[in-house]
Amino acid sequence: MKMYGTDDFFPAKGRILQACAEIPYVRLIMYKVLSLFCEACKKVTFNVPSKLEAGTLVGRVNLRECLKSAEHISSSDPDFRILEDGSVYTTNIISLSSEEKTFTILLKDIQRHEEKKIHVNLLAHQEKTHKTRHTRDTVLRRTKRRWAPIPSSMMENSLGPFPMQIQQVQSDTAQNYTIYYSASGPGIDKDPKGLFYIERETGNIFATGPVDREQYPSFKIICFATTADGYSPEKPLLHTIRIEDDNDNAPCFTQDLFEFVVPEHCKPGTVVGKVIAEDRDEPYTLHTTLRYQIVSEQPPLPKMFSVHRESGVITTLTSQLDREIIDKHIVLIEVRDMAGQPFGLCNTGTVVINVGDINDHAPYCGHSSYETKVQENQVNVEIMRIPCLDKDEPNSPAWNCRFSIVKGNEDNHFAITTDGRTNEGVLCVVKGLDYETANVRILEITVVNEIPYAVVPYSSALSQGICTVRVIVLDVDEGPVFKPCLLNIRIDGCRTVGTVVGKYLAEDPETGNSEGISYRIAPAQCSWITIDENSGELRTTTLFDKDMAVRQCNITVLAIDRSGKTGTGTVLATVDDCIRYPILTPRDFIICRDRKPVCITAVNPNEYPYSEPFRFDISDRSVGSGWQTTQHDAKSMYLSPKNGIPFGIYTLPISVRDNAGRQGTSVVKVNYCDCITPSDCGVVRQTVPAVTLGVWAILAMILGSLLLLLILITLCGCYGTGAVSKHVTDDLANQNLIISNTEAPGEEVMDPNIIPLQPATVNSCDQGVGIGTIRHEVKTGVQSFEMSKGGHQTVESVRGYGKSTMEQGRYSCSEWQNFMHSRLGEKVYMCRQDEENKHSEDYVLPYNYEGRGSLAGSVGCCSDQQEEEVLDFLDQLEPKFRTLAETCVKR
Repeated sequence: MKMYGTDDFFPAKGRILQACAEIPYVRLIMYKVLSLFCEACKKVTFNVPSKLEAGTLVGRVNLRECLKSAEHISSSDPDFRILEDGSVYTTNIISLSSEEKTFTILLKDIQRHEEKKIHVNLLAHQEKTHKTRHTRDTVLRRTKRRWAPIPSSMMENSLGPFPMQIQQVQSDTAQNYTIYYSASGPGIDKDPKGLFYIERETGNIFATGPVDREQYPSFKIICFATTADGYSPEKPLLHTIRIEDDNDNAPCFTQDLFEFVVPEHCKPGTVVGKVIAEDRDEPYTLHTTLRYQIVSEQPPLPKMFSVHRESGVITTLTSQLDREIIDKHIVLIEVRDMAGQPFGLCNTGTVVINVGDINDHAPYCGHSSYETKVQENQVNVEIMRIPCLDKDEPNSPAWNCRFSIVKGNEDNHFAITTDGRTNEGVLCVVKGLDYETANVRILEITVVNEIPYAVVPYSSALSQGICTVRVIVLDVDEGPVFKPCLLNIRIDGCRTVGTVVGKYLAEDPETGNSEGISYRIAPAQCSWITIDENSGELRTTTLFDKDMAVRQCNITVLAIDRSGKTGTGTVLATVDDCIRYPILTPRDFIICRDRKPVCITAVNPNEYPYSEPFRFDISDRSVGSGWQTTQHDAKSMYLSPKNGIPFGIYTLPISVRDNAGRQGTSVVKVNYCDCITPSDCGVVRQTVPAVTLGVWAILAMILGSLLLLLILITLCGCYGTGAVSKHVTDDLANQNLIISNTEAPGEEVMDPNIIPLQPATVNSCDQGVGIGTIRHEVKTGVQSFEMSKGGHQTVESVRGYGKSTMEQGRYSCSEWQNFMHSRLGEKVYMCRQDEENKHSEDYVLPYNYEGRGSLAGSVGCCSDQQEEEVLDFLDQLEPKFRTLAETCVKR
């Protein structure tokens, strides 16, 4: 049982001194108290049993009151050990043969060179005799009131002897009455019953046996003081019996086995985990102050881990953890109470530390190169497996491999996947290979892990896993191959039977040509199309109805070579509606220097919605940048040149879009001419060097002369009234017209004023046109033609073209015909369109004499002049014209 010394009764000495320092009449008392505290550094007395076991708490000494900065604490008697909090424990079994034993506690402050000593006196416990209460006639003395004593205490697991007195309660009313004491509560009349009792006459409280603090840390009992007749002069007293803790419980770990994971090659000081232990003894005492330490490691060397003594946190000591060398470490950790003092109770626990894998090993292929073979045209076949080797943990992201073809598979004929079970790369052909195209393919394949490679200390440099695969393509004799394998054709619904709508050819993959291959359509196919057996041309076999229900059909076409091998292809035929695209009419125009717009009209025979309104645009912007279009109405537009573009003939592609969005393109030819009226186009004021006519020009001249004669005779016969009032009854020599009723070559006509002219369709106008008009237009047409071809002719050069134009011969007959046909047609068309004859006034220019110097005079067939036939000028032709005349004479 612990006996309190002086220090135990004055735990707040500093506060007492501070409170009483300024009170004069208590200074004497303070001196006495200080003397008591000074005595505390000299001698402390403890009452103990006569026999003490090893590790028994004797008592506590207030070391801080004696020397606050004590750094070294020791005992003069080795049988006793002094802790930092002043607790005095026995280190061996001690029997007190005599009633008293003394030893000294030595306190040292090394820095201040200060030393203090405390003398400890142990008194053996003596049996107490029970005294009876004095009767009422005993002399009463006034004593300190004891009815409310301080809480009593009892050391747990005390060895007795029992019953053992632990406290006494007394009432001051015992001076006047005979007081009897009783108690009630846990440990007395409640569980655990009978552990304590109180003497009825003396008020002494006794314990009958040892108590476990962990089971009953304290008892609260109620004490009563009554007289013999039942009177209670005192109120019931609540008294606490506190059970002092004995270090009788060793700390224990909260788990039988701790298991942690730490990544390999982690930095020193990386936290692995934390071990936790518990102690059932009194909290916040040395009995529950735990300290941890590592007892052993497996493998023992090198030391890899450390544990924080107070917190139990395990950390790494080095970065050399390598899962590929040691993947598991077993650590034995000890926990000890009493702040780790050797005499403290201890226990051990096991910690398993698994080393986690990181990707510190790069994958690599078994070999640097491989070779395999595959037949051409094979699809979705496995051609080889490539092993992937990796030292990391199997089936982990650091071990799983991913293959890629980085070179040689630009046409996507190959694919590579990973077999998750074996970690092999499976190389397959997904598109048929062609031996004739390439009989060897070289593939470059790389392999990586699912997670990136980690560069760690002591690791080698990263070497990427790479290998090459040589794929040999084996030749197979195969049938014809259609290119493309699927042919899309669209058929205009307006097409007639037998129209060629496409061509579908196959070729021999060995030779690359289509020789010796025949074609036919497989049975039970669509009957819209037939194919030519030899040429592969696709033709329509039926007329398409706009109300037909099915407008699309797949047709399988067979190609058979000379050896009988067959290839197949598919034609996807789609029949469109019979819709004609909008077209422009007319397409030839002349625009003079005033840039007066011409009106272009579109024609489309379709019904709504494939009809007007039309939208016009110049489809080639590079050509049409100098031209401006303006919508006129639903069917036409105006076209005019912009400022700054040069004169000349322009070919403009005009796109016309109908109301439904279908579009057609027509080519329009515009002659942007330096003229006042379109009839003047071609009259040029500049001279050009003399040119000569070639053979074709001479032929064109001859044919043109004959055609001109035919046109003039026809016009004179058709327009007997109107502008021409007289019928031509005779061939006048001055007009250079000779009537011939044969198709054979005529007589030698050498008049240079006769200009060749191709036949043209001439519509009759509302007003008759004189022969002089026609002749003027022909001459104008010749000059316009020269202008359109880039020449610059004068009137004199036109009259004398025997020396220039005819010798050059740079124009073909077809060019002359095309030019004059459009010009004459335009003139007549404009006459017919104008009811007020304005255009007739512009173009009808009657005259009988063309100008000075003309030997032939006027060629108007309807002229009033009746001249005699004069052909003498034919004898005065130049040598080249004589050659021409001789050529035309029938021999």
